[in-house]
Amino acid sequence: MSLTKATETISIFTKIYSTMHPTLLLIIGLTILTSFKGFNDLSFFRKYEFHIGSIRAGEHARMFTSAFLHADLGHLFFNMFTLYMFAPVVINYLDSFSFVIIYFGSLVFGSLLTLLFHKDEYSYRAIGASGAVTGVLYSAILLHPDMSLYLFFIPIPIPAYIFGIGYLLYSIYGMKAKNDNIGHTAHFGGAIGGFLITLLKQPEMLTENTFMVVLLAIPIALLFVLAKAGKL
Repeated sequence: MSLTKATETISIFTKIYSTMHPTLLLIIGLTILTSFKGFNDLSFFRKYEFHIGSIRAGEHARMFTSAFLHADLGHLFFNMFTLYMFAPVVINYLDSFSFVIIYFGSLVFGSLLTLLFHKDEYSYRAIGASGAVTGVLYSAILLHPDMSLYLFFIPIPIPAYIFGIGYLLYSIYGMKAKNDNIGHTAHFGGAIGGFLITLLKQPEMLTENTFMVVLLAIPIALLFVLAKAGKL
């Protein structure tokens, strides 16, 4: 990374940590409150979780409300910490209203893709803000592709776009393997939402940063190729 790019990155993250937008804090605070309510009230949890049978019976609000519930403290912390880290990038490059559109748009994309892929699994259940958060993460990577990440088990920084692409490829594997309880489909749907909405907001990226746009689109295209071929 050049000195100019390094200086730009430091400047961006200085702004991020010096100002936390009220809209972001409101979403985090509301999610924490409703998640804790769900931890202690099973009927509340069951009423608002994502459940294919209930959604197909007409309870469409669950596609939205399920993002405000989490399985446990670890699940809640991971999602909110990731949001706390990457949402300010989106707010800094765009604005707070665009962040809200990307967050909730990604949430809806995640829920719709999950419904599409699991529509005949009437007992399928899911909760968590992972789809919305992944959309914000993918948007941040698209807006600031020079960003680097430090992962707990890797002592050196890795480019954010490598993490984003790898994460989606892992999600494809998880959707195909179906050997865990992670909502990989919602993660992927959220990433698609974040990707498309960001490009709608910043269409000049298609010509100014074509290589990165195409690179980030590869796992998305792969998903639909595999789905059409009946591999998922």
